[in-house]
Amino acid sequence: CVQPSVPPVPNYKLSMSIPEWLQAIQTYMKMLQYNHTGTQFFEIRKSRPLSGLMETAKEMTRESLPIKCLEAVILGIYLTNGQPSVERFPISFKTQFSGNYFHHVVLGIYCNGRYGSLGMSRRSDLMDKPLTYRTLSDLIFEFEDSYKKYLHSVKKVKIGLYVPHEPHSFQPIEWKQLVLNVSKMTRTEVRKELEKFARDMRMKILKPSSAHSPMKERSRGKSLSPRRRQASPQRRACRRDKS
Repeated sequence: CVQPSVPPVPNYKLSMSIPEWLQAIQTYMKMLQYNHTGTQFFEIRKSRPLSGLMETAKEMTRESLPIKCLEAVILGIYLTNGQPSVERFPISFKTQFSGNYFHHVVLGIYCNGRYGSLGMSRRSDLMDKPLTYRTLSDLIFEFEDSYKKYLHSVKKVKIGLYVPHEPHSFQPIEWKQLVLNVSKMTRTEVRKELEKFARDMRMKILKPSSAHSPMKERSRGKSLSPRRRQASPQRRACRRDKS
């Protein structure tokens, strides 16, 4: 039997521009192909520390199995690590089509004053976008317009924070720092919220919203009982809240 060919993991070369490098990463993900099997090959728990998710990404490059949107975001982070001029952040969409809700996530990219994205989807215009959008809202509206072609109406958009370039970081990814009920807002309102958020992100003044909840949980645990073993169910509950 013929072994399926394993696509080579892209390597950054100094001669490459950032758009060329992002294109190489996206081409690699497309070679892995979209996972239509209905079986998830890699378990991705969003609440895991970045270091653990990077181990899973490494596994993806070894196994070369088809991936879905969430795996593509983790793989995109892994492959763009060590490129400090490239900021990465998750963008999640909740859409409605004929009475059913659908969830999708891509990796937003910000570099040199332009926005774009990396990702995987069944639809070619709901994954990667070139690094050409002047504002975050231009990028989001581009996705919204793409969804309209498939008669999906976008209900919610969630934007996370920049993911650190430290692959051994124990902090989890912040998936939903900003949540917009776009179906109840005008485009002008959405643009205003997104631009304020994008400005705060660029100035790095936002802190993970989940950073506060464990502290609350811990202090509540302490007041319940001074014994240490009380803390573990508290920690478990806290992890559930964040996912």
